[in-house]
Amino acid sequence: MLPSQALLPAVVFALTALQALASDTFIAAVYEHAVILPDPTEEPVSPDDALALMNKNMDVLEEAIKEAAQKGAHIIVTPEDGIYGWRFTRESIYPYLEDIPDPVVNWIPCTDPSRFGRAPVQERLSCMARNNSIYVVANIGDKKPCDSRDPGCPRDGRYQYNTDVVFDPQGKLVARYHKYNLFIVESQFNYPKVPEAVTFETPFGKFGIFTCFDILFYEPAVVLVSKMQVDTVLFPTAWMNVLPFLTAVEFHSAWAMGMRVNVLAANTHNTTLEMTGSGIYAPAGARTYFYNMKTEYGHLLIAELDAHPRLSPASPPAVSWNSYASSIERFSQNDNEFTGIIFEDHFTFTELTKPGGNLTLCQKDLCCHLSYKMAEKRDDEVYVLGAFDDLHVVEGQYYLQICTLLKCPSTNLSTCGQPVETAQTQFEMFSLSGTFGTS
Repeated sequence: MLPSQALLPAVVFALTALQALASDTFIAAVYEHAVILPDPTEEPVSPDDALALMNKNMDVLEEAIKEAAQKGAHIIVTPEDGIYGWRFTRESIYPYLEDIPDPVVNWIPCTDPSRFGRAPVQERLSCMARNNSIYVVANIGDKKPCDSRDPGCPRDGRYQYNTDVVFDPQGKLVARYHKYNLFIVESQFNYPKVPEAVTFETPFGKFGIFTCFDILFYEPAVVLVSKMQVDTVLFPTAWMNVLPFLTAVEFHSAWAMGMRVNVLAANTHNTTLEMTGSGIYAPAGARTYFYNMKTEYGHLLIAELDAHPRLSPASPPAVSWNSYASSIERFSQNDNEFTGIIFEDHFTFTELTKPGGNLTLCQKDLCCHLSYKMAEKRDDEVYVLGAFDDLHVVEGQYYLQICTLLKCPSTNLSTCGQPVETAQTQFEMFSLSGTFGTS
């Protein structure tokens, strides 16, 4: 018998086994963690002190992971900065970093912890996954030495990366992602020379991963969905809610609906910095979410999701947004325009003065079109259509085009754009579109 013939039954058996393991649905978990923060210092602490702080946070995460596994979860996502917090300089974060290898090395830190040097954090995360038979997603720091001949090499001779890691139910490292779009306060980290599109396969779909600020950019977020065709996005984040248009639950849920993928968003919990808002989102809407500005406790969320949401009968049909936007009739512009500020950005606004109608509002090259119908026009609430088309420069520099329908804090139009958390007006329908510069 030829060797290839001998292998054939084994190959068929393996494929059959994989098909049997494949599932149409899976149980997902995210944990919003009230991170235990280090004392702010510009001087590095000892490696032992750094590990002691990280172990305190991992003690909390481990209990959440155990509970999720006991409730049947196949995967759990924990937040960005969830193990060591923030308040770091480039020098002071160094004791918290580990060398994280490329997953192609086929490594289980739980059973071989010293293979790539000292790695107690990776070892413990690997064991959490292995001991509970669950995929564990966590955010830690990676360090990589670099050569002075490399023109991008920092003066201290190393690259430092904000890094997501994924361990499978056997504890094997299966994914490593270096955050590409760094928030301005992340001066302790470098970004990779090219954006990484990180995916991995599971019995319940194809997964992609990126971190927090990445979601606002084409790479890697849109690339993972449109080109890599992932089913589910893993999203560790430290999201500071900015009302009215960068609120965690609403924004992440809308992103999942627009991209037609599942999103597992795990936020840190810190009410002082307005960090809260985690959820498990499907294309048809949120399966579960958590937003709480009144307590300082963490929270575990668990929900069932379709493994392949684009194929699910519950998933909304695909929409060609380019075709939709080009088909929208441009309504006559309203003469009652005024300006207001949201997060230091100067918006153009126009008031919704009637219980229903059509409005067009433009700023520079962006025109926003709104059709709407209120169940009842209230005298004590004011809504406006807003447009912004300009460079945003508060925490970095990037170009924004925004169409927004929002409620003003009072009937005084000068307050429009300030944060609002409650509303009484019911809209029977509204359709909001814009002539954006990209698809």
